[in-house]
Amino acid sequence: MYSSMLDCFRKTYRSEGYFGMYRGSGVNILLITPEKAIKLAANDFFRHHLGKGHSGQLPLTKEMAAGGLAGFCQIIITTPMELLKIQMQDAGRVAALAKQEGKVIPKISATSLALDLVKAKGIFGLYKGIGATMLRDVSFSVVYFPMFARLNSLGPRKKDSDEAVFYWSFLSGCASGSIAALCVNPFDVVKTRLQAITKTDENPKFSGITDTVIKTLKNEGPTAFFKGGACRMIVIAPLFGIAQTIYYLGVAEKLLSMF
Repeated sequence: MYSSMLDCFRKTYRSEGYFGMYRGSGVNILLITPEKAIKLAANDFFRHHLGKGHSGQLPLTKEMAAGGLAGFCQIIITTPMELLKIQMQDAGRVAALAKQEGKVIPKISATSLALDLVKAKGIFGLYKGIGATMLRDVSFSVVYFPMFARLNSLGPRKKDSDEAVFYWSFLSGCASGSIAALCVNPFDVVKTRLQAITKTDENPKFSGITDTVIKTLKNEGPTAFFKGGACRMIVIAPLFGIAQTIYYLGVAEKLLSMF
């Protein structure tokens, strides 16, 4: 339906108005804070325990293990957040297609979506696509956290401290986040297609990770796995730059002191 980021913007604005760009934002506002808190705190927790007996920088393999475990911990929040956000955003596409066919689809909310899913499939209805979400988030964290730690260690330090200065942590978060986002974009494409709204007559329908990969390759070729890559890089860079910088203001130390 969309040929580029700009084409998507135009069509969404035309069919849903400016606030159509903010579909699913309520879910993000509610759940993005606990999601990032779990990811960042868990990474520090695992780095702390894997680093026992090591002086100086952790070996790369242990940094990757800590990041992967942190990514695994966050999926309990990430999966329902992503599912509801994607379905809210995709509802606009479905409504626009229905309008072209002369049909009218009633507006939906995140609450009604969540209640319908729970009613139909129980609490596990909110965890549709959890395998693909885990694949994306674990691999993202395996790339992101070691890269951030190493970039952050290269910059200027605060006066009388071993911590990086504010702007360097921000830039390290931006760079690491955007690179990691591009690296795992194929997994994000698979996850999004599994969690999106599918009309009963729409083809192809996806039944799982392997099925999604095979059908996407067959119908669109390998480049399809990097659709939306630029969008993700634009979003993830400032998101992780800001989150990582705020976290480094002392939240990590306060949380770790509890264990």
